[in-house]
Amino acid sequence: MLNIIVCAKVVTDPEAPASTFKLDPEGRRVVPAAGVPPVINPYDENALEAALRLKESQPCKITVVSAGRTVPKAVLRKCLAVGADDLVVIEDEICDGAGSLTTARLLAAAIGKLGAFDLILAGRMAADTNAGQVGPGLAELLGIPAVTNARKIAADGSRLRVECALADGYEVVEAGLPCLVTVSHELGEMRAAGVKGLMAAQKQPITAWNAADLSAALTSSPRSRTLRLFIPAKEVNCEFVDGGSLEEAGAALALKVRETLNPNI
Repeated sequence: MLNIIVCAKVVTDPEAPASTFKLDPEGRRVVPAAGVPPVINPYDENALEAALRLKESQPCKITVVSAGRTVPKAVLRKCLAVGADDLVVIEDEICDGAGSLTTARLLAAAIGKLGAFDLILAGRMAADTNAGQVGPGLAELLGIPAVTNARKIAADGSRLRVECALADGYEVVEAGLPCLVTVSHELGEMRAAGVKGLMAAQKQPITAWNAADLSAALTSSPRSRTLRLFIPAKEVNCEFVDGGSLEEAGAALALKVRETLNPNI
């Protein structure tokens, strides 16, 4: 049986209008307005879908792990409803504003406590930070290879064959197990949960841990910190170029562009 662990983060709905968010300059964080729902990070849903497809082709056990100051379990039960076998949540104050390194350490400690595994799947990045650092950082902490931006994953015995999305196509990477793979949106959206799955998920127990259950070393100071959070100012300068004809206007525009790019000419 292939033992798969899927890392899932709960984020504020990235599809919510920008006007519903406000900045907290002192706390250096973005505060969503009331009524904006939390959701599973869409890229992590892609990762769970990859695990479910593997489960369709061979015997697999899928464990979903999530960390946060307070984890909305009702949101994460969706993972159980679509076919995950177990759900583990890590709730602790240390997760409040935690950076990528702290998050990776928490997940590594939780995975170590879970025991043996074959494959770890995670989204290519989180929709709220777009950092893309937790997955590779987790692989480094666990001492296993990492493959990023997967659009298709196939397992054959003790090896993986992964198609990785590139800007101009894809490349094929093979890796041995255990291994970590970050999944991109090209793999496809997570399947919808059926009524039977939703009902069963409500009765399924959830394992809950805190940082003390995992490791005291997690209280170490972060490697990075946010100095300032602000909305970038945008300025647009528009200048009309005149000409007696289209040809003259085009020549004047070309000259203006040249002067702008190289004022010394």
